[in-house]
Amino acid sequence: METYKSIVAYDGSAFHGYQRQAEGVRTVQGCVEEALRTIGWREDAVLAAGRTDAGVHARGQVICFRMAWKHPCEDLLAAVNASLPREIALRTCELAPEDFHPRYDARSRIYNYSLIVDPLRMPLEERYAWRRESLPDGDILDRFAEALLGEHDFGAFGRAPLPGGSTRREVMQAHWTRDGSRLRLTLEANAFLYHMVRRIVAAMVACGEGRAELETVLAHLDRPQDPWDGGLAPAHGLCLEAVRYDR
Repeated sequence: METYKSIVAYDGSAFHGYQRQAEGVRTVQGCVEEALRTIGWREDAVLAAGRTDAGVHARGQVICFRMAWKHPCEDLLAAVNASLPREIALRTCELAPEDFHPRYDARSRIYNYSLIVDPLRMPLEERYAWRRESLPDGDILDRFAEALLGEHDFGAFGRAPLPGGSTRREVMQAHWTRDGSRLRLTLEANAFLYHMVRRIVAAMVACGEGRAELETVLAHLDRPQDPWDGGLAPAHGLCLEAVRYDR
């Protein structure tokens, strides 16, 4: 019995999130486990670096699983991918230390959120980006991103995965990149709260479009018990890009 680590990419549009749910509910975890069972996997669950919401995509989700496999990792990769739906693919497969845990061993996670600016609908583009009719103020977006760096209590922008858990997180990277009408926010943190990225993006866009005051919204970082109630950015603009490890 060996421990295998894989990077998984998926289009989240057709799934009710990553985590396995009730029978009949299509999830990424459920599809991966079903594919593994076709080649002899018998464990209870595949472990993952994190849980993505319904509609959220991934290029760099990390999973691990244990199984008896007598062939090279390349053959295991091909065998699993042959049974996965088109929306999911294992991009890598390698042996990992027996005690490796994709969530607890992670040093940081990197998410990207994409915006596209156009006054008219863009059906092909909007599957993976949140369309805005006008360009948000770039200076405000940059100032908001810079304020997120470092360790803060983000309780006003999300909730801990477990009841009563800490809502303090350290953000190592926060910046916007622009390419014409396309904008992308990159956020890297040691961990994220539930809905944290989507609520922060909604707050950033609200400030950038003049619907909220930057200083007022940022004040919630000093008042984590006072939730920012401006809603969530749509799930389809969010992508888990990578998970970083020390080993």
